[in-house]
Amino acid sequence: MAPTKLCDEIGIQPQFGGIHFSGRPHTESYLGGMYSEWTSLGPHFHSLSEERNSVLNKFPTHVGKNVVTSILKPLASNLGITQASEPSPFVSDEEVQWNMQVICYGLSLPFSEHDTIRDCVSVYCEWLTSLHPVPKISVPPPVRDEPNLYGRKIISHFYNLFVPRKGEAPDTINKQAVLCHRVLRTIQNVSQVSNVMNQETWEVLLMFLLSINDCILSPPIVKDDICDQLCERVLSVLVEVWLLACVRCFPSPPLWKTLREMCMNWRHRIALVEQWNRVHLALTAKLLEFMCGPDFPTLKICDEDNQLIPAEATQDCIVQSWYRFLHCLGNPVNLCRPSLISQTPEFLQYAITSNCVVDPSQHPCLSALPMIFLKAIRGVAGQVDAFLGICSSYLYEDVTGFKKEKDVQPTSIQTPPTQRRLAKSLSVAPSSVSKGIPRASLIGLTSSRASTLIQPSSAPNSGPPSTSSQSSFSSLGLDAKVPIALNRPKCNSILHLFGDWLFEAANIGTDHHTFTTSSKSIPSSLVIDSRKVSVSSSSQPPSLSDDAEAPNLLLMEKYEAGRAEALGALCRIFTAKKTGEEILPVYLSRFYVSLYHGLQIPDSRECTDVISSILINSTDLFRLDLDGVFILLPSYIEALELVFLKGPKASSNGLKTELRQASIQLLLSMIALPLQFQDLQIKELFPSQSDEKNLLTVGELKPRLMNLLIGALEIETDPTNVQMLLGGLIQSVEDTACCEAGETVMQNYSSSNFMSSDCAHGLFISTTYLVCQRLISSWKSDLNVSLAALEVLSALARIHIKETDALEPKRAVKWLCDYIVIQCSRPPPAHSKDLHSTIVAAFSCLSVWLVAHPTLLDDKECLATVLDVVELGISGSISQGKAGEPVKLKDQKELKPASMRVRDAAESLLNRILEQVGYFPSPCGAESLSSLLDELSLLKYCNSWTGGEVDRVTACQRFKYFIIDNSILLALLEEPLGNDQDPQPTVTVIIRGPFGRYAWTMQLRHLPRHKSGTKHQHTTNPGRPIPSNDIGVRHDIRHQHFPDGIERIPACKVDKSIPSMESLNDETVGGEQAKMIELLENQLELEEAMKRVGQQSENSLQFPDPDRECYPPLVKHEFQTARLFLSHFGLLSLDSEQNQLDSPLIMLDTSIPGFCTDLEALDSISSRTCDTVHVFYVRTGQKNVQEILFNVTTSTLVDQRFMEMLDSLGWPVNVHQHPGWTGNTFTSWKLQPIPRQHEEENAEPMPSLYSGEKYVLYWADVSSEIAFVVPTVKSVAHFQTDYESLPQVSGQGWYERSVSVGNGNQQKGTQCKPRTMSLDLEKPGAEPTRPGRRLGVLKNQPYVNPPTKVMLVWLESYEDHITFPVGDLLNYCNTSLESAPPKSEDTYVIFVHALSSGLLRVKLQGPTGRMTLSTPLVDGIVVSERTLSSLVRQTALNICKRKRLDNDSYHPPHVRRRLKVQEFATRYKSNLSHSEMLTSLFS
Repeated sequence: MAPTKLCDEIGIQPQFGGIHFSGRPHTESYLGGMYSEWTSLGPHFHSLSEERNSVLNKFPTHVGKNVVTSILKPLASNLGITQASEPSPFVSDEEVQWNMQVICYGLSLPFSEHDTIRDCVSVYCEWLTSLHPVPKISVPPPVRDEPNLYGRKIISHFYNLFVPRKGEAPDTINKQAVLCHRVLRTIQNVSQVSNVMNQETWEVLLMFLLSINDCILSPPIVKDDICDQLCERVLSVLVEVWLLACVRCFPSPPLWKTLREMCMNWRHRIALVEQWNRVHLALTAKLLEFMCGPDFPTLKICDEDNQLIPAEATQDCIVQSWYRFLHCLGNPVNLCRPSLISQTPEFLQYAITSNCVVDPSQHPCLSALPMIFLKAIRGVAGQVDAFLGICSSYLYEDVTGFKKEKDVQPTSIQTPPTQRRLAKSLSVAPSSVSKGIPRASLIGLTSSRASTLIQPSSAPNSGPPSTSSQSSFSSLGLDAKVPIALNRPKCNSILHLFGDWLFEAANIGTDHHTFTTSSKSIPSSLVIDSRKVSVSSSSQPPSLSDDAEAPNLLLMEKYEAGRAEALGALCRIFTAKKTGEEILPVYLSRFYVSLYHGLQIPDSRECTDVISSILINSTDLFRLDLDGVFILLPSYIEALELVFLKGPKASSNGLKTELRQASIQLLLSMIALPLQFQDLQIKELFPSQSDEKNLLTVGELKPRLMNLLIGALEIETDPTNVQMLLGGLIQSVEDTACCEAGETVMQNYSSSNFMSSDCAHGLFISTTYLVCQRLISSWKSDLNVSLAALEVLSALARIHIKETDALEPKRAVKWLCDYIVIQCSRPPPAHSKDLHSTIVAAFSCLSVWLVAHPTLLDDKECLATVLDVVELGISGSISQGKAGEPVKLKDQKELKPASMRVRDAAESLLNRILEQVGYFPSPCGAESLSSLLDELSLLKYCNSWTGGEVDRVTACQRFKYFIIDNSILLALLEEPLGNDQDPQPTVTVIIRGPFGRYAWTMQLRHLPRHKSGTKHQHTTNPGRPIPSNDIGVRHDIRHQHFPDGIERIPACKVDKSIPSMESLNDETVGGEQAKMIELLENQLELEEAMKRVGQQSENSLQFPDPDRECYPPLVKHEFQTARLFLSHFGLLSLDSEQNQLDSPLIMLDTSIPGFCTDLEALDSISSRTCDTVHVFYVRTGQKNVQEILFNVTTSTLVDQRFMEMLDSLGWPVNVHQHPGWTGNTFTSWKLQPIPRQHEEENAEPMPSLYSGEKYVLYWADVSSEIAFVVPTVKSVAHFQTDYESLPQVSGQGWYERSVSVGNGNQQKGTQCKPRTMSLDLEKPGAEPTRPGRRLGVLKNQPYVNPPTKVMLVWLESYEDHITFPVGDLLNYCNTSLESAPPKSEDTYVIFVHALSSGLLRVKLQGPTGRMTLSTPLVDGIVVSERTLSSLVRQTALNICKRKRLDNDSYHPPHVRRRLKVQEFATRYKSNLSHSEMLTSLFS
């Protein structure tokens, strides 16, 4: 019978790239209708017994036995076993049929006649080769001529071999099993190689397999009997041959009906479920290949199971076989009903004949039903996962019962044939029916499920394990969670196929285990009008509404594992809902009721397997816009409280971390709900009359959620879980603070609730205390957790809360200082890169707190604590030791910082304290920490400037450049800046240091300006006093050169040593003496005459005389102000040149080529870190780059909430007038004229306005800058891959490269300076040493650390994050800092998806590494619009900060500036001697 179209019979329509299943139900009643026109072949099997009887049965037993023994020995000797085979002597049909009567009887002999039975099997196996393409020579000619006729008879006779013999010994049973295995192999081989078998032979073969299976599998299980040993093998042969028949000769409907009826009688055998799962997985793999297209994830199964489906099988054949095999077992939920399973003739007969069993449902073998039920539900769950596309790490060991090869890849699904087909070998394995269910073996089918072997129990009648030892966890591996296929079927389609089974299995043991779509069973709050949905009540199996079959609720505890598996599968189906997909209300209502019952807390207050399975598989439940899902909030919160307070059962400790991680994910999806839906009432699923008036609101759940969040963080030990909790905690604090600031919550807080967990002030205090306390106590040794905690503290510092007590920031600062001291004081072996990264991050966090709360430094104790920590970071020790210890002075301490990175961080904090705390942001804004004045702008204000354009080289020549302490570059301009009216010694200084550029103008004044008394210190003529006529009395006083009494002093010998003039009587001397006296007298007369003439001339003149009047000197316009400045600041001395060897002053020569270029490069090195985030908008289904970039060209193509997010990410700045970072080095840190094409443009409110061509969104704090750029199709992508051609101007190449590389060939002859220079040690070459410190040396590397690429993507459809073209869009994310094209695997992407509730779902994607999980945003968190922009901004900054911390060779901005200044000292140092330098200053 050829297969028919499946769509004509069961309503399945294959679609390429997806699956759609029609709403036609698949219940047992429908299946009965499917075969209703056909008759089962079960009764026909009894009539076949005549064909299996021999004429020898009519003789006494010993007669038949002797005949068979006599005939079979010569017959078997001709088969070529012991000697060469010869042609058969039987040439007529009568002869052959006579021998077949003998062999038929021989196959029914007791196995005490093993040799005779073995010969019978050998003969028939040889004769069956007549169906082969080339029969063996020993086959009789009649058999060769009519292979189908005789083949059918032989196959029918083989039935006698499989009939169990009663009272046989174990060794005899083993012999029978060996012969049965041989027959099965022969039949299987014939079915595979034969090309002459007709339809009748195929039907006989299938009926034979059905009959032997029924004979072996129908009776209750007896340990180690022939049925127990052969059950797996006969089932596997039945399945494999049946599949082959579906391709060669499709079985008729009566055969399918017979198969289904017989399978109902075998359901107490675990091997049946394992084979059912096995064949169905193989068929599903083939089904998905052509129904879902090549892009659908491949269901990977082992090669042997893959070969179950013949290669020539058509699509219709596969679909028909798949659907029919699916329903061979009927309703899997019936496996939890022993009374139904035992309603078979064999069980009834056993109960009648047995003395110890009265009720058939009490048979010991039925104790394995919990495991059978678990495997059946797990198989259904596996089908669900396959259709969802969860196939890449598929493990079906627990489904099929076979082991898995050790060397199989994690993403492979293979089973070794040697162990996989253990029952095929000649050795016989014991039954695996009665197996225990250890918890570790119950890991399900879906992604990352770890599985172990199932250990056999000690006795078959020991019963199932207790409830405490059973569990079922599906999809627990959240760390390696496999994404769901993008082109998966709709949830309704999967529920049409498997929903009824899963819903019923999920509710076993509850009061609503039989609920249907009728209003009597569904709660009144979930009643759905059947006229409004497409699923009618006829879609329910009759068993669901049969109260008589309701299982005992106490016994249902044994089936908890299967129930947990069913609930997990349902959760995976509903959480696979796509954006905009609609799920039928009837399915939603049944799902909510199932979850409600599954989340009920037991009296033992233990986290049951059902609760664990729900929590693990429903992490996305509150992120999907499911209608009415808030009705489950109280139930979920109770379950989360149970998990965080008590955890899962003791037997599942290995899964505790994964369960808590899933619970945290659920918590993160709920924390934003109370503030978003404060007054929304939550209805009860099963309301009572007393609760109707006191309905709970969502807002009332906030205290419980906050307590959960804080309580979980107090006891959590897993690093990943801790970081997720920290992200949720800071989101809660910030969201609450924003609500209170916006007056969206209750306004009247009493003094008693300031500390409550549902107000911002209380959350701030609780969070600060908890994070600081755990950071110091238990988190300090974990890098990622410490960084996350410090990020949270930094975020807390930025949150403005009105009621914050000044004591709380002081405590936080004190804790941070203690943390730094503790980390620095750890023993040398503990010092490592990770430890120093935490210290650097702590210094950065401390800086944020001080800048955000500048009043902290007004506290002397706080200031002293902070300065001690700064001293510890810079020098490695603190001057002020313990009480009683002497103070260590600076020159007495050994400079041993923990590492260079720690010292750099401490220096940066010290600069923030001295320059920025209390002054940031400046009145001009946060765009720049440095002065915007440079040489060009200052020169335009000089008196000597004549107008026109001046190039930088000319401007630099007007300045004198010096380097101080090898870290500060001074540019001195001696010309006054338009101060002609008040000329003073004026010098204009441009100071370029590690932390920026500053411009100062200084004047030498003797008095302050406010004490000068006049407007100008110098006047043209001070004027003369008015003359007075009162001359007064003139006294003539004779001035004496010696005292009056000198003549009275007696002379001594010394006085007489010089002779007097009178004592010299020599003539020669006397003549000269007389001549001198004459000259003296003449001179006296001349002077007296001149005096008289002068007096007469003066008396004749008028007063005053203009020719002799005194005038003030002219104003001095030229000063050696550079010399004065350097001298007054102690940088210049006139001492000998020998004392100037250690002078901190170095004069630079501006005439050396490249000076101006390097000066511009120094100005292009920002004193803050700079990062860029590129923002994209993706409409539903978009994958093309051009389409994505085109979305932002107009505001009509984007969501209004996207525009609101953009507006709050930062403030818009014009890239041509912006002094800070703009997202591209060509327009950053400089002021440029606005291009003409932008002057008259009207800025329309559209996202492309911030493309970087004219505007960007900018945000900055004291230590970092970030630009948000919205690329468009006009964005230019330019990457330089040749490192030798890196640009040498505009500071390009500075960002993450060493300075030697950034300056190209200009430093070919200059050796790289060691990192010691940045320490400015007092002793040259003295480098601090400490175990574990970083040896930072400038290395000649092309690029040390390229800029971190961060993307912010707004998704209209959440599923589009799978196909987002990161690699292609990187070409539009150029910042001119790249040394090589960036890679998509190194890019961080923050996806934001807006939910219909007004909340936003966040998805993080990025490279996996040691420091990639940044906060506050974590993967899967749901945030409000109030906090989205702030959280996105902080997350992007933290991502980039962690990337820099992870790079040991990274230099902070102030270190790069210092190193650049040091290059000036070595490259442009003037060759003048000390004397020549002084001469140049005085000239």
